[in-house]
Amino acid sequence: MYHIIVNSMRVKGKNEKYLQEVESVFKRAGREYKIYLTQHAGHAKELAKQITQNGLPCNLVAMGGDGTLHEVLNGIHDIKKCNLGLIPLGTGNDFASSVGLCKDVKYSAQIIAFKAPRPIDYIQLSSGLRSINAVGMGLDCDVLKRAYKGRHQGKLKYLRACIVSLFTFKSYHFTAEVDGVTSEHDGILTCIGNGKQIGGGIKVFPEAKIDDGYLDFIMIDYISKWRTAREFISLMRGKLKSNDKITFIKAKDIKITCASPNYLIQAEGELYENTPLEAKVVHGELHFFMP
Repeated sequence: MYHIIVNSMRVKGKNEKYLQEVESVFKRAGREYKIYLTQHAGHAKELAKQITQNGLPCNLVAMGGDGTLHEVLNGIHDIKKCNLGLIPLGTGNDFASSVGLCKDVKYSAQIIAFKAPRPIDYIQLSSGLRSINAVGMGLDCDVLKRAYKGRHQGKLKYLRACIVSLFTFKSYHFTAEVDGVTSEHDGILTCIGNGKQIGGGIKVFPEAKIDDGYLDFIMIDYISKWRTAREFISLMRGKLKSNDKITFIKAKDIKITCASPNYLIQAEGELYENTPLEAKVVHGELHFFMP
């Protein structure tokens, strides 16, 4: 049985055809399936929890954006007994891009219906939160907070928010403990990745591999606003390199402690208040339908 959890906002009106395309693929493949339409924020997680709570092996499919995938992943009762698939219908589709899934509903459905899943990694936080693409703190959270408050739609809202944040965001003090080595920083960004990009195409970790057993980690210490803008252009192109203020590293365990009593972290673009950014890689326990 394939349980397809659909972000209902993505299949309204003229986009209803996407759901019809998916159903036609699964019918042609002779696969038994069931469609679940979300009714509110957080519903995808609730549905995934209900479907997997019996602990039996199953196939789960997230049909939506990075946020829908994030919710489904966090609703799974036992990761080892679940195969997970994605039919990307979001704005950014960062994880889909990282694994080579294009925004072609029929193609993505065929991968799930006709191919076997393969083991990949995911990020496990000490709070119990899971992330499949990236978690971060700092500038990226400021961008998301602004974007979600704005009136613009699509990728334009992220671009506008990013421009404002680049010139207004202030540095924060944090302690980084990376595989047991501790350092103090005044920085503007810390990000932990499994996938290659965030923010709808910002190639933070262009060399990342989702099955290598490592987390990709970037720290950007305080730099001037104009240098921040310049470095961000390199980041957008996937050309940012380590230097005196920017650190790239691969690790298995990462803990970021923020001095501020009130802070945000993001996971797949979802914002969480005062949630510890203490992460480890879980290697090869998630089975994902890949191109």
